[in-house]
Amino acid sequence: MNRLVVTGAAGFIGSNFVRRALAEEPGWHMVALDALTYAGNLENLAGLEESGRFEFVRGDICDEDAVSTVLDEPVWAVVNFAAETHVDRSIHGGAEFVRTNVLGTQVLLEQSRQHGVERYLQVSTDEVYGSLGPAGKFTEESPLVPNSPYSASKAAADLLVRAYHVTYGLPALVTRCSNNYGPYQFPEKVIPLFITNLLEDRPVPLYGDGLNVRDWIHVWDHCDALRLVLKSGQPGAVYNIGGNNELTNLELTRCILHELDKDDSFIRPVRDRPAHDRRYAVDFSKLRSELGWSPRISFAAGLRATVRWYIENESWWRAIKSGEYRRYYERQYGLV
Repeated sequence: MNRLVVTGAAGFIGSNFVRRALAEEPGWHMVALDALTYAGNLENLAGLEESGRFEFVRGDICDEDAVSTVLDEPVWAVVNFAAETHVDRSIHGGAEFVRTNVLGTQVLLEQSRQHGVERYLQVSTDEVYGSLGPAGKFTEESPLVPNSPYSASKAAADLLVRAYHVTYGLPALVTRCSNNYGPYQFPEKVIPLFITNLLEDRPVPLYGDGLNVRDWIHVWDHCDALRLVLKSGQPGAVYNIGGNNELTNLELTRCILHELDKDDSFIRPVRDRPAHDRRYAVDFSKLRSELGWSPRISFAAGLRATVRWYIENESWWRAIKSGEYRRYYERQYGLV
């Protein structure tokens, strides 16, 4: 049985990856490593122990001893989701982003090298490419031009992965995905933020003119692509993962309003954030041609299912949207 260490496994994409892998890969044993910072939630992994192929370890990827201990038992693959991810928080202060996203990645790479890990997968983001104009898409050869402390820290991590592959021969891969949505997403991100605000009959804060464009992919499609890259991708390669669902933030907002039978009166324009990239879109033809992957979940169906999940899991998000979260929300958007 292949043993995988999945870092950041109690977060949004990490927990969905663990759940999908346990369901679809009967030969995989999953070790979830997570420091349980503010966006890590053990509720995201509830019930997985029953599979007999899952274990949770609390630990920080910046802690060499903790990582080494997890890797002392033979490990086939390390999949790194662990990261500080919210652009807005990185603008308030980038130190934690550099620590986790850069230093933490270096620790994982070095320990993976020392322990003879057979596959290392760095889960990155299309934000490392910077901002697009009105036409074209990012390819794997596009230059890295990050514009926020968050994206800069992720770009630095990607380059460390490349360096460990070239210098030491570590069988490492990088994926760069467009914006994810789906169950278990922390409600500071736009889709769950807007859904949960509307469920409380509260306004939704829309940055600037609302015309920034993002490409949306359901988290299950992303996780299925990651499993395929992990199994069959070429070591040293970068693979873009996209959803072919470009929407302006205003269009996205109106889709969510429609699903919840609300109108535009719930939209509250707020001051745009600094370095707000105008458009992202990724060309994933390399992944499609080499490994045969394409997204399967339409945005309409995926959004409808996501709205339903937040309606049915009110206790999950209400427990989060209190305390420190509410103080952050008020500071960021000026709305109560």
